[in-house]
Amino acid sequence: MTHLSSHTTAKALFQPYPNGGADARHEEAHGWHVRDIAFEQIDRARIEGNEDLFYLLMGASFIETGSDTYASNLAEHYREYPEIADWLRNRWEREELQHGAALRRYVETVWPGFPWQAAYDSFFAEYSRLCTVEELNEDRQLEMVARCVVETGTTAYYHTLRELSDEPVLRQLLGHIRSDEVGHFKYFLKYFKQLQQESPVGRGRIAGALYARLKELRESDSDVALRHVYAHKGWYFSDRNRSFAEVAQRAYQLISTQLPADLAVRMLLKPLLLPPRLEGYLYAPITRLATRVMAP
Repeated sequence: MTHLSSHTTAKALFQPYPNGGADARHEEAHGWHVRDIAFEQIDRARIEGNEDLFYLLMGASFIETGSDTYASNLAEHYREYPEIADWLRNRWEREELQHGAALRRYVETVWPGFPWQAAYDSFFAEYSRLCTVEELNEDRQLEMVARCVVETGTTAYYHTLRELSDEPVLRQLLGHIRSDEVGHFKYFLKYFKQLQQESPVGRGRIAGALYARLKELRESDSDVALRHVYAHKGWYFSDRNRSFAEVAQRAYQLISTQLPADLAVRMLLKPLLLPPRLEGYLYAPITRLATRVMAP
């Protein structure tokens, strides 16, 4: 496996759009679609026996498919900012739902005996109760900071899943999703900066929001999703005889140990809007902190 160890490579993934709207429009015009993925060419022999990816991909397909509820709440939260609300409804939500549709198509092709809809319905009955406007940070700047943390986590997550697989169609699909998540990070960071110009928030509060959301990553959506995948797995991997606690621990350990720390930390530092030299000084301690928080 190869990982993002080069600072230059990591930086290149999330440089702000140098030409503003022109680059954003270029990205929009050159996106991808579920129909572009050759699901019929999946090499099932390379993937269907991988228990780790069974759980991680199924869980991701649930979370992405249910993202419209969260997107609607977030758009409502920013209703006083039409540009932000419009982007959330018409770009972010659409791309997140496409991730869900593509991941569902993939996992149903590889593991056709899994009752995806029934498992998703049980997942969503629980997950939807967690997606409320009340869960959002009242301070809209700090909610943007939280979104930057989440997009950092999803970028690193999909990067890691891609590195864990040698199945070509999956690698292509996860590469598309990872690129979308990097793009989402750029937009959330851009809107955070705009809100900061309007009503600045101190770095201490920003750092607090970063840390609080980082701690929540392990305890939120993924745990709910994995639990419902496990409850509906049926005969898949029944010979492994693992408890849910063992499955979840294995999944978290796998992701945390393979996480591209360089990429994640450089993204996490961006909302602090630090001078380059100070950002360089903080890189090592933030790396240690992030690794400790995300460790199982």
